Amino acid sequence: METKYIIGAVVAVIAIVAIAAVALGGGSTEHAPNELVACVAAHGEEPEFGFDPMHGWGYHDSGTEPLIQSTLLKRDKDNNFVNDLATDYEISDDLKTYTVEIRDDVKFTDGSKLTAKDVAFSYNKAKELGEGADLSSMKEAKADGDTKVVFTLDKADSTFVNKLTDVGIVPEANYNEDSYGQNPIGSGPYKLAQWDKGQQFILEKNPDYYGEEPYFEKITNLFLDPDAAFAAVKNGDVDIAEVQLAYANEKIDGYHMEYFDSIDVRGISLPTQMDEGKTNEEGIAIGNNVTGDPAIREALNIGIDRQALLDGAFNGYGNVSYNGVASQLPWAFESTFKDGQIDEAKAVLAEAGWKDTDGDGIVEKDGKPAAFSVYYNSKATERQAIAVAVAEQAKKIGIDVTPVGGSWDDIDPNKYSQGVVWGFGSADPYEIEHQYDSRVACVGYDNPEALNNTAVDSLIDAAMAQDLNASYSTWSQAAQQATSEYPFLWIGTVDYTYFVSDDLDISNSTHLIYPHGGDIWGNIYDWSRINATEA
Repeated sequence: METKYIIGAVVAVIAIVAIAAVALGGGSTEHAPNELVACVAAHGEEPEFGFDPMHGWGYHDSGTEPLIQSTLLKRDKDNNFVNDLATDYEISDDLKTYTVEIRDDVKFTDGSKLTAKDVAFSYNKAKELGEGADLSSMKEAKADGDTKVVFTLDKADSTFVNKLTDVGIVPEANYNEDSYGQNPIGSGPYKLAQWDKGQQFILEKNPDYYGEEPYFEKITNLFLDPDAAFAAVKNGDVDIAEVQLAYANEKIDGYHMEYFDSIDVRGISLPTQMDEGKTNEEGIAIGNNVTGDPAIREALNIGIDRQALLDGAFNGYGNVSYNGVASQLPWAFESTFKDGQIDEAKAVLAEAGWKDTDGDGIVEKDGKPAAFSVYYNSKATERQAIAVAVAEQAKKIGIDVTPVGGSWDDIDPNKYSQGVVWGFGSADPYEIEHQYDSRVACVGYDNPEALNNTAVDSLIDAAMAQDLNASYSTWSQAAQQATSEYPFLWIGTVDYTYFVSDDLDISNSTHLIYPHGGDIWGNIYDWSRINATEA
């Protein structure tokens, strides 16, 4: 599910520094062993509502590490579920009741005990606000004593176990929607020490944390634009910096580059409906008389050379995707068509009646040129690069694509009637429902292409009612059925690239699968300083 946490707007910068030894703007990341007490970092955009899971903190598309709060479950490096607050869970045969047992030894940072009531409150509030995890199938969460939570669903939902990783738990007694984000109380491995809006926030280790103790005492998250982040690396002010792909081939003394594959995929939605004057409930126009022709969508999918696009737009750091499902996911499948087939794409257009009658290089049909716009968030440089590259390649097959950059406020009125560069990538197969289910078409960011395929809807329903592992093949069938209509021009997954100080070990062997938005903190418990000893 697309979110407004856009990688590229603010580049992640992580530096491990001695508390009093280094100030931003100059210095060195070399310290005596006993000074290994701070970790400086920035990851993603500054949270608009602060550090409040009820407003989406710690959630991108599949339960990223919130650091300040605990979750019921987490994922390991193999994408398996592991316990966090939970000690056990049971799922009813009808997949409508999830019962979770939790630890009885957990305290919030204000000293109060975390109980099942706090878990139930957090899930019910998150559903009420609807700004993070998709809890649409949940009817309610109820505490049964201090250590048992019962989730009752409105319908069978085998994917709901994924949502047990998605919501950071807040204290019911001390939660205030207006102020919690600025002064969060949690039970995670760190607690908020300071937030200088627009500049940084500082986390300090929670001494009462019940889980594995992280190595670093302090994390300072810097909010830097891409150029400033790269400059911080060159100056030696940081230990690790997530950099834009344009910088990924640079060489800097004292640092090495780490590359992480991801399931974070980019694609352009292609409205499947003709423009018949329809709008959604918010009055946003639906449909496009160019992309509404299946021949246009097919021609783009077989005509665009994805690898050439990635080599340019992504600087080579990414993997081609023909169908929007990353190869690491258990419902992945191989698409049967080949791309970069310019002559075949032209033939598809000609057979459907699209011909260049005026010699300008752009085909027309019934007097209408094959022209439409592709919108992208102008803060996300890789999305701009995709839109521009697709526009250049599309001209070779006779389609005129105009890239249009802007804010989400600019994109929203056009998201159902023009192409949009989107980011997806979740370890939860329910994302397929968001992408293709006709019953959620043109609701928020769901099914923006307005695909209407009842066979897809039926397969989604069938998958929801199956055991999760058994459902993966059905989810795969749903995605295959949907993509056969080419509702998206899928491009590829993006690699996450980091400059890492040579004396920092970020434990590559235990890093988690990277969803949309990434999750650099997923294995923070395994980070350490190389060859560090106590003074």
